[in-house]
Amino acid sequence: MSENSTTHPEPEFVGFVGIDWADQKHAWCSPRAGATQREQGELEHTPEMVEAWVSQRAQRFGPGPIAVAVEQGKGALVFMLNQYEGLHLFPVPSTMSASMRKSLYPSGSKDDPRDAELLLDLLLQHRKKLRRLMPDKEVTRRIQNLVEERRTWVDEKTTQLNRLTGYLKVYFPQMLEWFEKLDTKLVCDFLERWPSLEELQKVAPAELRKFFRQRRGRHQELTERRLEGIRQAMPAIGDRAVLEAKQAMVQVSAQLLRTLLEGIANLDSKIEEAASAHPDFFIFKSLPGAGSALAPRLLAAFGSQRDRYGSAEEVQKHSGIAPVMERSGKKKWVHFRWACPKFLRQSFHEWAGHSISQSAWARAYYQQQRGRGKDHHAAVRALAFKWIRILYRCWQDRVAYDENKYLAALARRGSPLSFVLTVTAPTL
Repeated sequence: MSENSTTHPEPEFVGFVGIDWADQKHAWCSPRAGATQREQGELEHTPEMVEAWVSQRAQRFGPGPIAVAVEQGKGALVFMLNQYEGLHLFPVPSTMSASMRKSLYPSGSKDDPRDAELLLDLLLQHRKKLRRLMPDKEVTRRIQNLVEERRTWVDEKTTQLNRLTGYLKVYFPQMLEWFEKLDTKLVCDFLERWPSLEELQKVAPAELRKFFRQRRGRHQELTERRLEGIRQAMPAIGDRAVLEAKQAMVQVSAQLLRTLLEGIANLDSKIEEAASAHPDFFIFKSLPGAGSALAPRLLAAFGSQRDRYGSAEEVQKHSGIAPVMERSGKKKWVHFRWACPKFLRQSFHEWAGHSISQSAWARAYYQQQRGRGKDHHAAVRALAFKWIRILYRCWQDRVAYDENKYLAALARRGSPLSFVLTVTAPTL
């Protein structure tokens, strides 16, 4: 079984289509099933034109499923095509199509009709290497979309936070001392009102105390330390040209950051509601270190289709946690897997890292990997690799994870980890 195979039997397709995605018009290439002659055309990106095109394909091929290769796993075209039951979508990894394009057309020139034909060739000749897009139930897809969009906003928040920090270091570095975290509503409100030290030092202490008190800054000692710092602070620069521009940017960054914080909080509440309503959430909620943020992401990673993966190994490879082994002659080497769903790999990696402090065997395994010379991230990936096998079994059996049961299983099997845990266990 290939690493991208599924346990679903393939239907008898009546037709095949390759579509090269574009912004407004999509080039397509399609033969009749069993025929050699191909026809090509363009599909305008409107719901009406897509509806008409799908109807034309159905009439052209006759009743039955149609296989469609597209060079994206998500996006406007995929979402639009996916609502038609007769279309079976096969997303083609961009690295796969790019490598084939480079080998067939060394000049590197881009041609949409030719790329559509190339996608069709991949669909016809290498379909076993592709994973058919099989959307989950709506209750699962809701979580999947919410957690992915949340990650988008978290990444944007990080970008804005880094930008804000950079501006403040230029002309108002004291903010980095007075506030441990800048990504809070308190700091955003503060900088919108007083974006410079000069303006801040004109404010009466009583007004500042009121400001902190109204925003739950009731730590009086901390407030007084900030007030004293404001009184004694000196301007970092005096160049009015720089100050004016940086102050304006800081105010805008503070506004954007506050909007992002509110948006993320809103998504968090939606994710919590959606996850609580999912029948499988109890499995992922039971995982050490998963918490309210990672448990829904792990649920989204596995989904609810138990026949999506034939083994834990398929999950390990598809997520990018499993390394890649290469051989050439008598040489063999293992390296990091680059081509994979990055958000999926990130979810498993982050969870494994959090589990180290929450699970006795995970901590022992991580330390064991570090003792063998692996760096932190390599050790965490090795731990994630092991966790996926455990989680896959819990998912398949529909049971919550139980640390004590797993430790007992390690002891029964005589696992080296069991010995390490016995040696390091505290004496009561």
